[in-house]
Amino acid sequence: MNVRARRAAWLVLALVIAGALVIASTGGRDGPVSAQARAERIGDGVRCPTCRGQAVTDSAAPAAAAIRAEIERRVQAGQSGAEVEAYLVGRYGEDILLTPPSRGVGGMVWVLPVVGTGIAAGALSVALRRSSRRSLASATDADRALVERAARTDGA
Repeated sequence: MNVRARRAAWLVLALVIAGALVIASTGGRDGPVSAQARAERIGDGVRCPTCRGQAVTDSAAPAAAAIRAEIERRVQAGQSGAEVEAYLVGRYGEDILLTPPSRGVGGMVWVLPVVGTGIAAGALSVALRRSSRRSLASATDADRALVERAARTDGA
């Protein structure tokens, strides 16, 4: 397989992976139909203030039940998910959301994995290129003659 064919194969692989990531990240955005389903979806992204790392929809704590009731009340009143989350952030702070914000220091949570993956892919590419260059090197007749002369002088 020549160099162009290898590069084309890697490019196709990268495009397939990028396409799969785009489809996966945008899938399921049609939105729930019922108000109850909307409230549950919002609650899945809200942290229980008394439980460690648990969503209010999964918690049996009284504080989680109160937040679930508030979310349901606001959804029934016609507020959007962003409006409900903004209310909860105003009342409890940014830590109430299970998903970190995509701006400021919280944005680092989203950026660092992408940067790390890019650096790892670059390092892997460099390592593969170096190893393929080594395998292409072969001994010349002059190299073989030099080794034979050295072997004869060591044995004598």
